[in-house]
Amino acid sequence: MKRIFLLLLIVVLTVNTRYLSGQTAYEHISNTDLYIFIDDMASLHLIEANTAIKPYSREQIARWLKEIDLQRNALSNAQLARLEIFTKEYALEAGNMKTGLVELTQRKDQLSLHLVPPEVVWKDSLFRAILRPVYGIRYFNSGDASFYHSYGGAEAIAYAGKGWAGYASLRDNYQSQEPLAMPTYLTQEAGGNYKIGVQGRTGADYSEMRGGITYSWDWGSIAFIKDHLQWGDAYNGSNILSGRSPSFPMVKLHLNPVKWLEFEYFHGWLVSQVIDSSRSYITANGDYRAVFREKYIAANMYTFKPFKRLNFSIGNSIIYSDVPVQPAYLIPFFFFKSLDHTLNKGIDNQNSAMFLNISSRQIKHLHVFASVFVDEFSVSRIGDPDRHNFTSIKGGAALTGWPLQNLFIAAEYTRTNPMTYKHRVPATTFATNLFNLGHYLTDNSEEVFMSLRYTPFNTLQVKINYTYAVHGNDYQYVFGTTPVDEFPVLKDKTWSNTTLVFRADYLPFPNVWVFAEYSKGRMEGYDVDGKTAAYYLNRFGADYLHGKTSTFVLGFGMGF
Repeated sequence: MKRIFLLLLIVVLTVNTRYLSGQTAYEHISNTDLYIFIDDMASLHLIEANTAIKPYSREQIARWLKEIDLQRNALSNAQLARLEIFTKEYALEAGNMKTGLVELTQRKDQLSLHLVPPEVVWKDSLFRAILRPVYGIRYFNSGDASFYHSYGGAEAIAYAGKGWAGYASLRDNYQSQEPLAMPTYLTQEAGGNYKIGVQGRTGADYSEMRGGITYSWDWGSIAFIKDHLQWGDAYNGSNILSGRSPSFPMVKLHLNPVKWLEFEYFHGWLVSQVIDSSRSYITANGDYRAVFREKYIAANMYTFKPFKRLNFSIGNSIIYSDVPVQPAYLIPFFFFKSLDHTLNKGIDNQNSAMFLNISSRQIKHLHVFASVFVDEFSVSRIGDPDRHNFTSIKGGAALTGWPLQNLFIAAEYTRTNPMTYKHRVPATTFATNLFNLGHYLTDNSEEVFMSLRYTPFNTLQVKINYTYAVHGNDYQYVFGTTPVDEFPVLKDKTWSNTTLVFRADYLPFPNVWVFAEYSKGRMEGYDVDGKTAAYYLNRFGADYLHGKTSTFVLGFGMGF
């Protein structure tokens, strides 16, 4: 850990203070309405955004909103309504204290208390901060089952001087019937490290603490944070970093030295949940003290912009374990697989991967994108019908504001070969807390997704989403009579899910949302490989989703 703080100190001290500009507090990826709005504005050529790398900083969002506001004539009334809501939500970053709609009191232009939404704001020449509660609830009704998911807590965002920022968000979650996102579930629900049946009550609890401290200058930032990351363009789950696993601590570096290049790097501390028997022990009280094996990830992504609104991103990662933090992986710009060959010659290598993302918005209204995650690759496998590389591919396109101004249409396809994201060494899988860091369907899977979204008036949005997902044979990464690269791709279905979702979202106030959703689903398991259909249903999905279902969900939230 001392090395990490030394690295942060070196970077801070070597930045010329004459070039200090901007501050970085990240907006969480769960603020989907805001991220959809930014995506739409980029497709309408009102801003330029690298949508392959999320989260965005709140100050960057405020700059985009100001840029959009200068082009108000290009917006529909519904888009203007959302712009007004978001502009108030990011007022602090724009230098304004009035972040809410109903102000209770203001003292000397420094302290402001708001009722709608509830929050405390401070602003002076050195320090700006906002403190507010966080609360949300979703009520589910599916057949004979009725249950809810609630969360509550608080969040704070602060900016000091010209370069420093910090943010923190704490929320306790409770799911009244059963966990909605176990590590094996093939779902978009956010993962958590659950406590089940605490003090004899039904349901499951988990706590999520996010935040960190950052330092910024006019062409970059460095951060020590615990948060979620999402890498790769997608409208239904990225296949590079999906952001659905529990958050993890990391050192994060962002550089944008010229208009045609962005660079992203992080080194993270993961949770292996693989017990290290050599470090585990019996305490004096006779209790067994289990210790997990160390597990880390380093990853980078270069985004090149050869033409306006054409982004080509390429990067690589490595997950390593059973050693302390390796200084070589703290060098942000490296190709980590090459380092692995040097550091681990003659023994088992660590788990490296490569990925790329292409995003084109050169035609107004049209967004075309593709991403590839390469877990293991061999040229000799190309063209061999009996072998395959360990890859995941995603491609899609979206139309925004055409043929109708407030209409959005998207379609995407994802296919992931067997063994992708897995590894023969359990402590180096592409996961933390056993939740896959990549695509939510994991390996040996396929998905078709289509979406239609319309904004009839004000901030109301209605959506229709269709998803067909299938998971093939649930192979384990073990060496047997059949080499792992010869396991057939999608030979048999073990699980499938067809879902049609109707949803309406509304933003009545800044940082507040309500929604209603109705879905028709059919989740099926199949008798395959000596296991029953019920086994696969229980392994891959929560009980309320099994079989043919009709589900109503009502939700309210304050804070993300």
